[in-house]
Amino acid sequence: MQTYFLRTSWIQTVLKSMKYRLNQACQNQVISTTQIMTPTLVVILGPTAVGKTDLTLSLAEHFNCPVLNCDSRQIYRDMKIGTASPTPEQLCRARHYFVGQLSLDDYYSAARYEQEVLSLTTELFKTHSTLILSGGSMMYIDAVCNGIDDIPTIDEEVRNTLSHRLKEEGLDTLLAELRLVDPEHYDYVDKKNAKRVVHALEVYYTTGKPYSSFLTRKTLRNGEDTSQYTARPFNIIKIGLERPREELFSRI
Repeated sequence: MQTYFLRTSWIQTVLKSMKYRLNQACQNQVISTTQIMTPTLVVILGPTAVGKTDLTLSLAEHFNCPVLNCDSRQIYRDMKIGTASPTPEQLCRARHYFVGQLSLDDYYSAARYEQEVLSLTTELFKTHSTLILSGGSMMYIDAVCNGIDDIPTIDEEVRNTLSHRLKEEGLDTLLAELRLVDPEHYDYVDKKNAKRVVHALEVYYTTGKPYSSFLTRKTLRNGEDTSQYTARPFNIIKIGLERPREELFSRI
């Protein structure tokens, strides 16, 4: 897996002259021609308003390939405000997947996204040597590139019960409960993210085991990395985009 971080101003110069990063990398022998000819997933990532869409569409047109959207909000058809979903004109420039295909009532997860992307890429790589995956949902990107922990399927009754309790009792109550049943996960979970707190409790009450016991890809407190990554049957090239913070704020 190769990773590049590029300033957006430099990318615009590259696009105007039609000299894309991947072609330059081949010429400079940073990426071999053989790697480009074999199935390759190009991942475009970066914060909101950095310019992912422009680069993604230009690369998709250059390689004549589809785009796999990787935004956990754009996948919902009714969530258009504040998500910068592709416009009809942009959708016409390249075939897009994972855009507006779910209703707000549909349950979705990074694990399901990983499974669906891998299944789709198996088919798409039969007719395309390069695919573009673009978005800012890092958990989804990490699931596709590195694999995700094998978390058990949640019992629907447990999910409904905890959803009701969150509304009635509040996040602080569930946090205190998580601290009792899974203190290891409590230490590093985002305590303002209700979805992640509830999910950890869902796993516990479905399996009787703490959520942390299912995590094989984590870093220990002493700094020792115990991550176990899943090999993929294709090359992965990550291009991370950057802009000065003041530019990002002005574009949002």
